[in-house]
Amino acid sequence: MRPIKEIIIHCTATVEGKMVRVSDVDRWHKAKGWNGIGYHYLIGLCGEVWQGRKIEIAGAHCTGHNQHSIGICYVGGLDKALRPKDTRTPLQTAALQQLIKELKFKYPNVSVHGHREFANKACPCFDVKELEV
Repeated sequence: MRPIKEIIIHCTATVEGKMVRVSDVDRWHKAKGWNGIGYHYLIGLCGEVWQGRKIEIAGAHCTGHNQHSIGICYVGGLDKALRPKDTRTPLQTAALQQLIKELKFKYPNVSVHGHREFANKACPCFDVKELEV
């Protein structure tokens, strides 16, 4: 098993309320020439937690951090005018918090970060430090 040091939170950068599934993100990432979905988990609008890439395989979600991190992405992140916005539904927020708690139990020394801490992006469009985990 690869060492896990970080959990990195992302958004799909899609318009608020737009349905996106793992198969969509997988297709987008393959179109970039990747092996498939780069995130380990995707959280749907109704709080569904879908498995993306297997945890045992390094992600493709944050340059310089993929080898030792788990990537979690929630669906959304843009308002109707395509501006960055925290579009998480209450169900997405609850699912994200629960998933992080479970992962922190399994990997007790991990730190939790937003993608924007490592890249010049708004992603995940909220301050990850405000999560209650």
